[in-house]
Amino acid sequence: MQIVVLDGYALNPGDLHWTAFEALGTLTVYDRTPLEDEDEIVRRIGESEIVLTNKTPLSRSALARCPGVRYIGVLATGYNVVDTAAARERGIPVCNVPAYGTRAVAQAAIALLLEICNRVGHHDRAVHAGRWSACPDYCFWDYPLMELAGKTMGIVGYGSIGQAVGEVAAALGMEVIANGRRPWAEGEKPARYVPLEELLRRSDVVSLHCPLLPETRGLINRDSLAAMKDGAILLNNSRGPLLVERDVADALNSGKLRAAGVDVADAEPIPADSPLLTAKNCVITPHISWAPLEARTRLMEIAAANLRSFLSGEPANVVNE
Repeated sequence: MQIVVLDGYALNPGDLHWTAFEALGTLTVYDRTPLEDEDEIVRRIGESEIVLTNKTPLSRSALARCPGVRYIGVLATGYNVVDTAAARERGIPVCNVPAYGTRAVAQAAIALLLEICNRVGHHDRAVHAGRWSACPDYCFWDYPLMELAGKTMGIVGYGSIGQAVGEVAAALGMEVIANGRRPWAEGEKPARYVPLEELLRRSDVVSLHCPLLPETRGLINRDSLAAMKDGAILLNNSRGPLLVERDVADALNSGKLRAAGVDVADAEPIPADSPLLTAKNCVITPHISWAPLEARTRLMEIAAANLRSFLSGEPANVVNE
């Protein structure tokens, strides 16, 4: 059985191994595959029965040209790179990897928030540049610093990641309010459910942890920003298109937003002319919330378990049933 990984470098730049997949068939791993070159995608799939992808798209037309494919494993939670309907029509299960990085992504959201509040990176660089040694006082700071205790954290999307973020925020002394597609069930982490309009109006920090759906695309736009508290902080390490980036940049530059912390962009890699790159007080990291070694190790293990389940006749984590 031939197995092909179309874009394995992001998951495994060399600190993990593919042994679990090698035990199941003849494995070919490509670090990257050109995303817009369907001919090359089809060539690399070739006669493979098992296709693993992270961000390489598998369109209806590509799948039609690869009749030998029996299984598609997505090396991520999001699976919008695969035409799942086309795969279902061809009897191909598409299996994703859920819940491998809940704590890692929550940690990254809080890291963005703490960087905004304490500006650790900036002050570290200033000290190493000699500023503290030359300072006439025993301390200095270049930004207004902010204590989070007593502030309100508004979480949009209260699934497992949103709950984990809320748990940390509560430990920091914040009031946690949340909004999602439904009020949560008994036993989930405590937060007070409020309508989105109230959440935007009351929150000192708005943190996005909702999926990208037609109704959430552009959720944070000129109108929703106007509804937010003046001087609020916006966090997004969920999906880039949740933001209308031009509107967010305008809100940062005008001072409507105190700051933003983002780990995702509308287009990735982020374009050199993105308005966020020149906006005031915008902390940006390159889509690394998911990337701690521990989280990637779990992702690899779950992806291999998904394939073993398929081969045993009981596919798991199928998203296109």
